[in-house]
Amino acid sequence: MIIADLSETEGRCYPARRTTKNLVGGMSPIRTKNFCMGYVTLEPNGGQVPWHNQEQEEIYFILDGTGEMCLGEERQIMTSGQVVYIPQEVYHQLTNIGDKPLQMIYCYGPAGDVAHWRQELSGTLPKAGIDVPPLPKGAHPQCTEKPVR
Repeated sequence: MIIADLSETEGRCYPARRTTKNLVGGMSPIRTKNFCMGYVTLEPNGGQVPWHNQEQEEIYFILDGTGEMCLGEERQIMTSGQVVYIPQEVYHQLTNIGDKPLQMIYCYGPAGDVAHWRQELSGTLPKAGIDVPPLPKGAHPQCTEKPVR
């Protein structure tokens, strides 16, 4: 039996002020072909999963906190207990707009790499409205700052 323990899983910190812990797939001891799952903490007041798209379909399940979800041309506030479905290839972004950490679970399938992780760490994330479609009107700006090392 293979068990991944959230409390023992090392996370990766990203420039957009979030920590991601792979629970299934990625660097997790649980390897799968059909899906990946992880736990994400977005820092208060602007921590973000920046504007991106991917080949996989995905869901975000908000465990705690309040965020602005942008999906294609739509923008909506999400709170604890809500789940959003993200179709494949549709641009999306989640920003913590609250004063406390936003905690969520993502699940996408099929399993595989998501390019925006590498792009964000290297400072090459495509910019909304320049390299990729614009964010919905009134959306929190996309974080594209190169990491400071």
